[in-house]
Amino acid sequence: MKPPPILSEALRLFFPLAALHGAVWPFLWIVVGGYALPFADAVPPSQWHAHEMIFGTYGMALAGFLGSAVPEWTDTKPAQGRTLLYLAVLWLPGRLIGFVGADAWSLPAGFFDVAFLLALSLLIGRAMLVRRTGKHLAFLVWLLLFTASEAGVRYAWWAGDLELAARCLEAALCIFTVLFSLSAARINVVVINLALDPSGETTPYRPHPGRQHMAGAMVTLYMAVRLVLPESDISAWLALAAGAAFFDRLAEWFIGRAAFRTEVLLLGVGNAFAGAGFLALGATRLGFSITSAAGLHLLSVGALGCAIMAVFIIAGLRHTGRDLTHLPWQAHIAAALMVTAGLIRILPEFDVAAILSPYHHGLSAIVWAASFGVWLQGFLPFLRAPGTDEAGACG
Repeated sequence: MKPPPILSEALRLFFPLAALHGAVWPFLWIVVGGYALPFADAVPPSQWHAHEMIFGTYGMALAGFLGSAVPEWTDTKPAQGRTLLYLAVLWLPGRLIGFVGADAWSLPAGFFDVAFLLALSLLIGRAMLVRRTGKHLAFLVWLLLFTASEAGVRYAWWAGDLELAARCLEAALCIFTVLFSLSAARINVVVINLALDPSGETTPYRPHPGRQHMAGAMVTLYMAVRLVLPESDISAWLALAAGAAFFDRLAEWFIGRAAFRTEVLLLGVGNAFAGAGFLALGATRLGFSITSAAGLHLLSVGALGCAIMAVFIIAGLRHTGRDLTHLPWQAHIAAALMVTAGLIRILPEFDVAAILSPYHHGLSAIVWAASFGVWLQGFLPFLRAPGTDEAGACG
């Protein structure tokens, strides 16, 4: 029996779940609950919040992207129907426990989260094995490292080592940034060429291989040093190098007026946020009067927020048989709201727009929720309706 359209591939189900989680959880935590979690005791609410954004919203978005993209790249059948529902069921317990910050249930929640990520790894690994290709192996390796960082966070919480938990959360954020870099390296080629030639008959844009992978390499080195030598100044210089690599990569967006198309610009803004985030982290660890939270929020709210929304828009259209020539109005509004949410959250931490402080947390959460809400309103009907995937939709 053919599954309903929303269960026909991973992103049709997982993108809306990620958007719903991203819209509702932070709004209720910050605006309604005032940052407090009813059952959080040993673990600070700030770490719970960071964990749920990285492994909840972003983790499910990653599952939607890889669960659809890898079968497309390998020309294999994507997971459908009950398989997708089983994955969603594995993801859900961690989100419910994380919503209330139930320290006592953190370890069982971790088992579900690790099982979810391992099941996703198995699905994409099997697709590569069927085609006997290692071309996309980097995504599987980084997904397994992402799984290991989740296990590290849960272990650190169980052991009461909050400093280790903070390093594991930062490592997870870095891993996701590398995955963004790898994904953008594939998506940008398709998106920029279509922006330059909507007919798809020509491919005038060719990326520079070194520029594509330098940022990810620098982030990898930074993450390794932060984990092994947390007190060393080496990590500060590597953070500056990573930031410079992301800014160097902005040259990919020097394509004239086409750079201002929403789907192109949003990926570029996410890349710029990533560069600024690593520069801020490096400056903080060299003694400049910038809080480490500023750099981390540039990465988590700015860079990854924009990256996720860009993928939601691009893949959400192309995997439902629609092109990027005329974006629905919800795409433009959701993108603008996501960038605005990042700026509201970050600027007061650099003593810019200080008038927003201390209300910028709640205001940013409202705008952030509105971004996901607008995207859901516009794109859920597409994802629930029958549609034909376009060749090369995810690069």
